[in-house]
Amino acid sequence: MDNYIGKLLDNRYEILEVIGTGGMAVVYKALCHRLNRLVAVKILKDEFSRDQDFRRRFHAESQAVAMLSHPNIVSVYDVSTSGDSDYIVMELIDGITLKQYMERKGRLNWRETLHFSMQMTKALEHAHGRGIVHRDIKPHNIMILKDGSIKVADFGIARIAAAQNTLTREALGSVHYISPEQAKGARVDNRSDLYSLGVVMYEMLTGHTPYDGETPVSVAIQHINGGAKAPSVFVEGIPLGLEQITLHAMEADVSARYTSAAEILRDMEEFRKNPSMLFAFDAIVPQVAQTPEPRPAQSDAQRYAEQRKAARGASRLTPEQRAERERRAALQQEKIRRRNRMIGIGVGAALAVILLIVLAVTLLSGGDDPSATVDEVIVPKFVGMEFQEIDPADYPELIVDVENAKYEYNDEYEAGFVYEQSPKEGELVPGGGVRRVTLYVSLGEETNLMPDLTNQSESAARSQLAAINLGLKVKVEEEASDTVVAGYVTRTEPAANAELEEGQEVTVFVSLGSTKMPELKGQSKANAGALLDAMKLNLKVTYLEEDSENVEEGYVTRTTPSSGTDLSKGQQITVYISKGSSKISVPQLTGMNYLDAIQLLQSSKLGYNVTYSYSETVAKGRVISQDPTSGTKVDEKTVITLVVSDGPTPTEPPTQPPTEPPTNETEPPTAP
Repeated sequence: MDNYIGKLLDNRYEILEVIGTGGMAVVYKALCHRLNRLVAVKILKDEFSRDQDFRRRFHAESQAVAMLSHPNIVSVYDVSTSGDSDYIVMELIDGITLKQYMERKGRLNWRETLHFSMQMTKALEHAHGRGIVHRDIKPHNIMILKDGSIKVADFGIARIAAAQNTLTREALGSVHYISPEQAKGARVDNRSDLYSLGVVMYEMLTGHTPYDGETPVSVAIQHINGGAKAPSVFVEGIPLGLEQITLHAMEADVSARYTSAAEILRDMEEFRKNPSMLFAFDAIVPQVAQTPEPRPAQSDAQRYAEQRKAARGASRLTPEQRAERERRAALQQEKIRRRNRMIGIGVGAALAVILLIVLAVTLLSGGDDPSATVDEVIVPKFVGMEFQEIDPADYPELIVDVENAKYEYNDEYEAGFVYEQSPKEGELVPGGGVRRVTLYVSLGEETNLMPDLTNQSESAARSQLAAINLGLKVKVEEEASDTVVAGYVTRTEPAANAELEEGQEVTVFVSLGSTKMPELKGQSKANAGALLDAMKLNLKVTYLEEDSENVEEGYVTRTTPSSGTDLSKGQQITVYISKGSSKISVPQLTGMNYLDAIQLLQSSKLGYNVTYSYSETVAKGRVISQDPTSGTKVDEKTVITLVVSDGPTPTEPPTQPPTEPPTNETEPPTAP
């Protein structure tokens, strides 16, 4: 039996059962006795707990990740040590991994792929904005909840694992999603996560990863060289715009890739609104015969469409041509296998060892050892500053830990002022938001009076009460408050400035937030549910779907009762979720070949009516105009009228006027 089962960590977390095992830690289901809720506790394995440097990094990185707060990221509630056990307390997820979901379902349709991808991208945007790179994005680290929302897990874990120095089974699984710069052991940044996101999107669309091989080394080399086949080569019906987004995220050249999660999210949103759209950046389909140079009049999107047609041209080959192409492809694959085998076995034996070491380090540390690759910064002076005036945002190169400040009585500094800091002022430390600064705050001269803890965090309140050497018995209770932010102190019993006695019981009341109905419009279904759950009112929530022209699919349109209404315990709440617009956005057709335009209308479930007109400026067979215009929202099967050019107006020879006999009036007069 596991030694931790039944154990109580920090007199708070009761370990119930094992729910998972990884390379560094074991994950348990546990009960938090203080808040009476189930949580997940990840306990560091013994061999790593004995490594003091590893433990230091484990706590530093975990506490940084605990600062993340997003509906698509698994929440970290606590990071602590109990005896010889180092552990993280996390949100307990009731769901399965994206990997398990794909194994059950096979490849996903493009709509489901977009749904999951947008949520993953929002999670990355939040983390990257706070200086945290995941370094190990893969389906195994993506959790799918029962309501269809997703949560990204294990932020920062890949970086912490740098001390492990072994290539675990988990790391070997990561090589299929590793970025080229990670495979080469180069420094990584947020764009490495974007590459891995593209690989996950590729796998969702096709049912397999873009690269595979007999050894991790051969797979890593393929990532470095690039050249994955387009998803639509394997699966028909993938919208070209979504394929462009996927391939652009997977650019092997980091400088050619998306630069931020916000950029990908913008393109995903544009595509979601108009699935027939194409993007201007080049998304050249690999391993396809080059098409002739396009005419200047063609757009990038049209050029991409022609390249895609060329890619599908292979299906129209004769059986003899197809057999010859397959024979040549098999020979080429055999050459590649021989080359990789040489790298992995013969002459490449030493190289393979080097590559495996590089992979071990980069897969587990993200190739970003702070001591080697992050510029050093000088720690500023915090001693003497008023604690409430310190804003961590003013020090982006450091983690100024105001949430876990230490409070002590100090005769030299007034209450509320910093009297000590670690590291000290003037020390050189790694920058880039990887080094934590701990602050020590003065409580003033020692006293036995109850401090004023109103509007302070629970951890700050506990720290201040612990500094009063009276052996106080501290109890925490929760209550609703319209004026104090959730998680912060509303009041205490006894009240501030009351005289305290040895061993006295002190109750700290912590805010649950307001009991008024929050404004949920525009929130995701998962986020709305989390906000309502956080009110601790045991609300009975019903979700109903409805069409919406101005709220995107999966997000809240309205609630009953409306925002600002006072709520009572157990009250019935109805949350309306958008099914998206039932209307279709008319695509841009002007300038296209009318046959392509008709095909696009048919795929968009729209009707068409074609009329013809002579044109001196538009080539024959091209669309001169359309009605309604592009971007107009219309119902399914709406008829779109296309005016198609018949070419220049034809010219004919002028008609000769008829010859008429002269009349009497025009005859010459008779001579007398």
